[in-house]
Amino acid sequence: MRILGINSVFHDSAAALVVDGRIVAAAEEERFSRRKHGKTPVPFSAWEQPEQAAAWCLRQGGIEASELDAVAFSYDPALVDDAVGGLDPAWEWLRTTFAERAPHFLATALPGLDRDAVVCVPHHVAHAASAALAAPFGDCAVLTADGRGESTAGLAGRCTGGRLTTLVEQRLPHSLGLMYEELTDHLGFRRSSDEYKVMALASYAEPAFLPEFRELVRSTGDGRYEIEQIDWQRWAPRRTAQEQLGDKHAQLAASVQARLEEVLLDLARWLHGETGERRLAMAGGVALNCVANTRIAREGPFDEVWVQPAAGDAGTALGAALQIAAQHDEPIRPMPGADLGRGWSDEEIENALRTAKLAYERPSDVAEVAAEALARDESVGWFQGRSEFGPRALGHRSLLAHPGNADNVERLNDIKGREQFRPVAPMVLAERSAELFTRGPESSPHMLFVHDVTPEWQDRIPAAVHIDGTARPQTVDRAAEPLVARLLDSFAARTGVPALINTSFNTAGRPMVDSPVDALECFGASPIDLLVIGPFVVRRGGERS
Repeated sequence: MRILGINSVFHDSAAALVVDGRIVAAAEEERFSRRKHGKTPVPFSAWEQPEQAAAWCLRQGGIEASELDAVAFSYDPALVDDAVGGLDPAWEWLRTTFAERAPHFLATALPGLDRDAVVCVPHHVAHAASAALAAPFGDCAVLTADGRGESTAGLAGRCTGGRLTTLVEQRLPHSLGLMYEELTDHLGFRRSSDEYKVMALASYAEPAFLPEFRELVRSTGDGRYEIEQIDWQRWAPRRTAQEQLGDKHAQLAASVQARLEEVLLDLARWLHGETGERRLAMAGGVALNCVANTRIAREGPFDEVWVQPAAGDAGTALGAALQIAAQHDEPIRPMPGADLGRGWSDEEIENALRTAKLAYERPSDVAEVAAEALARDESVGWFQGRSEFGPRALGHRSLLAHPGNADNVERLNDIKGREQFRPVAPMVLAERSAELFTRGPESSPHMLFVHDVTPEWQDRIPAAVHIDGTARPQTVDRAAEPLVARLLDSFAARTGVPALINTSFNTAGRPMVDSPVDALECFGASPIDLLVIGPFVVRRGGERS
């Protein structure tokens, strides 16, 4: 079957193509539109159909819209419960109407599409399928949590024989994701966008208000939880984006983060008791909280925990397509990696360089050139292969620097124009990870868990170490990422350090670069020393007359 998955109702509009159970392509619309999370100052502008992403997915698969067997839409308006409290009825009516009209919008965007081919998949079923069906193992338990779906904020279930079964649903308005969004907004950040900043801020304080939050946020012992109305002003004043963060803000972030972790652990333990499964797959925006993921992996009852790299709403496009494939008994192949987006030929990249009138080189090995620059403590923009699906830069659209210089955290944050309390993450050769990092999953290819940095390496890679002594590494497998592995080998040969610090190739408020033009624009506007783009190298000050 040829199935196109679509997410467009909340944010992170995306499309994915699954053919005969194989994931062919997946991309977020923001990489094409250049609007991060699909947002502008008008709130409902996030509800955009992923027209460009969908069209590209079809081209990547060599498929016309008329040839699709199904279009899986990751929201079912028939499941919206008007009786759910705490939600704005006017917005719910508008969202439901938008979803009901989706087949017409999609048929307009994709000429030749049969509107009757559009089928709805419940939002959290799509999240669950994106994890359990795409995971690198078979039968497993599955847990999802985010802000909200139609009338739910998550589910717990299991996947056996390639089929999902829901055990419990978390009903709105009780939602860990919405709670975290409200905190994000209260702290002066952008909700449904900047929650990772709150997670980083939480490391700067003790959870001084945890006892109160244990009273306000309670597990109910049946795979669910309840949240009372929270008056955020009780602990810290509301902050605007222009105001300084204070100690109370950090303590509030730490307290909510700690309680989030505890409740997720309760849910994981209940789920294990119900299923007896050894493995857990996770998705939903809350599953991007790598600190919470790590507590589940360390302290929870499962032998293995896998988090889908596009765990936010973008991933529901993939999950919806996989769920329809599974319902038709298609054998689902595991997710081959996160590099499911656009790629560019050497010729296309060279044409972009010539159009930009930039001087460039084509060395025999870009990994050696990049390693030499990084060993000299230069910053490198790294653009290789297909772009990543999801929010993490994993060696395809990355900004890289030397982890041995503590000042490189400030340097990269300045390049990106973001807050200085934000950490940057290391990438490390998988076979050497245990030398540098402990107390985390052995394999972490998608940067979704944190590890403790070993005492002997804390002073050697200070730029990779967060204030609490942890890091969020990407373990690089040689077979999966041979060019990145060669870069790390070359850097280690020069410095004795088998790791680099890596952050996404973009500036604050902008999506990750996706095309060669995006990369050249970011390089031109930022003080990055070297751009390695495909087999080519561009040095700072390399403009041609």
